[in-house]
Amino acid sequence: MRGAGGTQGGTGQFFLGLAMLIGGLYLLLSAIMVTSSFGLGMPLFGWQMFGSMYAITSGMVMIPFLFGVGMIFYNARNVLGWVLAGGSLLALIFGVIASIHFSFRNMSAFDLIVILVLVAGGLGLFLRSLRAG
Repeated sequence: MRGAGGTQGGTGQFFLGLAMLIGGLYLLLSAIMVTSSFGLGMPLFGWQMFGSMYAITSGMVMIPFLFGVGMIFYNARNVLGWVLAGGSLLALIFGVIASIHFSFRNMSAFDLIVILVLVAGGLGLFLRSLRAG
């Protein structure tokens, strides 16, 4: 009888490793806190030129979007309206993603070691079950 990955046996190791890996990744991802500094007055994009800092805020991105939507409603075949609306939406999505901050919640060293052992040990058991004996 063939086991995990077509090898002899290894089915128990496969499921144990998979369970450990999934449990460890779940605990790791649930320990990450995600925050954002996105707001209509917050700068999305900025550049420095001639000693001054210039920034485009998320509210400024909405202005071409509104013009684009108006142009689309006036004439749906207007390419400039579609470009303005689509480009503004892409810039807004990019700005939201770029303003995301990731941080770990407070945890003890024991908690972190347990999570890392579950992930690394589960991955090791999972891969060993797929190896030919």
